[in-house]
Amino acid sequence: SAIDACKTSNGGCSAKAECRRTTPGNRACICNAGYTGDGIVCIEINPCLENNGGCDKNAECTQTGPNQAVCNCLKGYSGDGKKCTYISLCSQNNGGCSEFAICNDTELTERTCTCKHNYIGDGFKCRGNIFQELLRNSNTSRFYVHLEALSIRDIAGPGPFTLFVPRTDVLNSDPRVKDWIAKGVMAQVLRYHMVGCASLLYSDLTTITNVTSLQGDQIHISYSQNAVVLNNKAEVILSDAVGTNGVIHVINQILVP
Repeated sequence: SAIDACKTSNGGCSAKAECRRTTPGNRACICNAGYTGDGIVCIEINPCLENNGGCDKNAECTQTGPNQAVCNCLKGYSGDGKKCTYISLCSQNNGGCSEFAICNDTELTERTCTCKHNYIGDGFKCRGNIFQELLRNSNTSRFYVHLEALSIRDIAGPGPFTLFVPRTDVLNSDPRVKDWIAKGVMAQVLRYHMVGCASLLYSDLTTITNVTSLQGDQIHISYSQNAVVLNNKAEVILSDAVGTNGVIHVINQILVP
């Protein structure tokens, strides 16, 4: 009977090959799928070595078995690995920058935030002029409403200015406000809370005793027990909200000229 050349030791073929009988006493060795070689020696095919395994150029090819691989998009890209698209950080929520900032994608996972023209800040927080800033804070928004009602626009100018703003709840609850509006003196009261030609920070206020308001009268300033007090009764409770043309301090009482 004919000798089966494949009968013992896989016919001398590689363990990763198939031994096939050809003519009596002869055989051929054929590497299994996923392997390459002459059949005696069969080597696992790594598809990643050629053309990045069919993955996108911005993907990583990882061999998982003989002639098998997976594609994973690199950091900063999204997709199925065969196709990867650049993720712009700035495309979502302005990249976490302020609404008044310009977001610029710089590198794959980096971006810069720069405040727009006429705004100041670090890009994550950008502030406009103090007139705009009044409206953006609930503590000072009522003061803004009163200014608008009387068309007082002094503090929209280049400045610098220092504002002492009675907190919203104080302006809402003080019964004198209605009287002042009725008597036509509210504009004078409001201007008494503004100081021109100086952007005075809290640290400056601790060292001076008088400032002249836009209304014309002086405001007396005293500093004791870690508190800045105006006209011996209104205390500065929030300070140093700096805008492009000045600074806002919030006080707990209305100043009366």
